[in-house]
Amino acid sequence: MSPWKVHTLLCCTVWLLCGCLSYHQGPMEGEPEDGNFRNIGDTRVRYTDTGVGPTVVLIHGFASSLETWSDVVPILAQTHRVITLDLKGFGWTDRPHGDYSPGAQASLVFGLLDALEIETFAVVAHSWGSSVALTMALKAPERVTKMALYDAWVYEEQLPSFFLWARTDGIGELLFAMFYDERPDERMARAFFDPAKLTESLVEAVERSLQRPGTRAAALAAVRGQQFEALAAQYPQIRHSVLLLWGENDAVTPVDIGERLNRDLPNSRLVRYSRCGHFPMIEAQTESTNELAKFLLETRVLEKL
Repeated sequence: MSPWKVHTLLCCTVWLLCGCLSYHQGPMEGEPEDGNFRNIGDTRVRYTDTGVGPTVVLIHGFASSLETWSDVVPILAQTHRVITLDLKGFGWTDRPHGDYSPGAQASLVFGLLDALEIETFAVVAHSWGSSVALTMALKAPERVTKMALYDAWVYEEQLPSFFLWARTDGIGELLFAMFYDERPDERMARAFFDPAKLTESLVEAVERSLQRPGTRAAALAAVRGQQFEALAAQYPQIRHSVLLLWGENDAVTPVDIGERLNRDLPNSRLVRYSRCGHFPMIEAQTESTNELAKFLLETRVLEKL
């Protein structure tokens, strides 16, 4: 085949695959009948609102949903009003065309809290959601009381080659159209120290979520929004108390990232969990949730010795 024909075939393939990456707004087949939804700007957001007391909002990570916090919410709701939500592009929330950066997601969370008439709150976040939480603290420090971050994904150096390649127009669409939903069980297994904690029901839930309309387009937009260099330069400006909870055996965000973030944040404390990967709220459920609950009730400000 001539080079011209190869080039033409490749261009046609990219064009066809790019067409598969469409966005989606509105209800999706199979969504929970008892789910709470609120329109925030152009995005229909799924959320939960449980408990009474000071407010804490829980933010999930990339390619995840509010179910990340299923075992944490009942404990925190004993002493707090607990808000969880599916970020834009994930779970049962809309996948509209537009900005999926941490700044845009932070604005979405603020919008939901405004709609619920919540002025001040603590923020708990996991993985990529930590970049949203840190952005919130920088954008409106007077509204955030404190933060707890699990295995944070918040530095440019953490981004894999797949994400960096996806920044290029055409190549990103091709990669996500062909590979984004490939072998999620294998990718998820890497996030756990104990493979037994990765249940079949969890894998099936993730696989179903990947098939929802607009998911690949939204995921690509979220990856392209992960431009952390300028954001990371501002971390030393954050004066809030921050609890860092980390799996000692995390292969996704190694504990040295936690040590770096602990150095960058003026008022933080790092807690490690042995025999634990990227999901301490699952693999170190009792220990990490108790530590979180205790931290949220503390009134003192964490200070470095």
